[in-house]
Amino acid sequence: MAKIKHIAISTQDVDATARFYVDVLGLTEIQKLDSKNATGYYLSDGNINLAILNFKNDQVAGAERGRGFSGIHHIGFQVEDAEEVKGKLEAANFPPREDINAALGIGMDSSHHANVEVKYTAPDGVIIDISHTGWVGTSGEESLPTPAVQATS
Repeated sequence: MAKIKHIAISTQDVDATARFYVDVLGLTEIQKLDSKNATGYYLSDGNINLAILNFKNDQVAGAERGRGFSGIHHIGFQVEDAEEVKGKLEAANFPPREDINAALGIGMDSSHHANVEVKYTAPDGVIIDISHTGWVGTSGEESLPTPAVQATS
């Protein structure tokens, strides 16, 4: 069974948005990020990774949203077998978001790392991530392997 482990919010003010979730709702800041794709924060309640992101280009944000979009951007699911879920998604006619995956330089291959996932289309134009390894700040993912991670959220 897939488990919701990641939600990404796109915002134009990552500091104010992150402060809200930390100060008002008590989430913990796990990591601040600044990559070629996005700036922001990874926050957590210990079970779910909440990414607060400001995308630096339209390709990574997805053409239908663009970098100026604010709101829930995508939802991430941790799965036991990413290849099996990939097959189910494609059989159900929900293809990978090749445009975003290519812009991020990610894909379904044998090397899986924390916070690296593959994006797909879901019903109603929702973007979903499928990850075998999960996200930093979630059960089983306490830290990222390197300090300069790509914002692949």
